[in-house]
Amino acid sequence: MPEKLLIVDDEPDMLRLLSMIIKANTPYEFVTTNNPAEALALARKGGFDVLLTDLKMPGLDGIELLNAVRSFDEEIPIIIITAYATAESAAEAMDKNAFDFITKPFRKEQIIFTIEKAIKWLRTQRENKALKEQLSK
Repeated sequence: MPEKLLIVDDEPDMLRLLSMIIKANTPYEFVTTNNPAEALALARKGGFDVLLTDLKMPGLDGIELLNAVRSFDEEIPIIIITAYATAESAAEAMDKNAFDFITKPFRKEQIIFTIEKAIKWLRTQRENKALKEQLSK
């Protein structure tokens, strides 16, 4: 079963662009939403392997979404994408355990590489967890 991504951005054009890039270049399934509150509800239900989120969104920004998701899922890689990058926002995201921080405009190869890196990291984490469980038995 292919990994599943949750993508949230308040700009419909960005959601379409990310959808096209992921659909054309990866085997992954994905769900998109332009509503960060809906993204949080979807993340709570589980079943996602990576979360891509915009930083600046109305209602719930990317850092607030990251904090909320981390309260119930410490494992999921969260990639923050923003057109409003500052050293402070990047540092805050990384301090709060974001997987990566990508600035707009980005190249499609950068998005694909980062998603692939996040998936490989997650697979390794899951394999390590399974091996530890086997060793403890």
